[in-house]
Amino acid sequence: MIIEMRTYLLKPGTTAAFEERFTEGLSARLQFSRLGGLWHTEVGPLNTVVHVWPYESFEDRERIGQAARKTGKWPPKTHEFIITQESKILQPASFSPPLEERKLGNIYEIRTYTYQPGTMPTVLERFAQVIPDRVKLSPLAGAWYSAIGSLNQYVHVWAYKDGGERERIRAEAQKTVKGWPPQTREFMVKQENMLVIPAACSPLH
Repeated sequence: MIIEMRTYLLKPGTTAAFEERFTEGLSARLQFSRLGGLWHTEVGPLNTVVHVWPYESFEDRERIGQAARKTGKWPPKTHEFIITQESKILQPASFSPPLEERKLGNIYEIRTYTYQPGTMPTVLERFAQVIPDRVKLSPLAGAWYSAIGSLNQYVHVWAYKDGGERERIRAEAQKTVKGWPPQTREFMVKQENMLVIPAACSPLH
């Protein structure tokens, strides 16, 4: 299993139009594989949309992409709104839940940690030790590490009812979950995060 994460920076004021056209083309795309999630930023790099797609393999991704393009309805007619596009291929951590249609929260936090080369196995091992207790407080939507694109990245996505719950749970986790957050700062190069809102068509909402 691989995950493709696509991140688009849009022209200001065009997010709603982008999501509308994305939704219009989605039915054609869903003939071939399912969407994992679609969000737009509320806090972080504004005018940004993020969508994730699960595939069985890289070859599966290529085959499905070719078939979808032949419909003439995919990709959606959104090019006029897009400033930049980024794509990276991620692999699920052993403790990552499957991407499936679920109601998890009204906001999601996408946290991206970049680590020193060669340290990812240790990072994943340390997260695996404490994730079971952490997810008792709020649901984990996904935990992935990069294979193609921006390397040495660990991406984890958490769901919350609202910003207030996020603040409360993060504080509670540090007090009550032994070993949280896991000790990985010795390997860390950079941390990034964004708070995102699921689009109406997103299976994760």
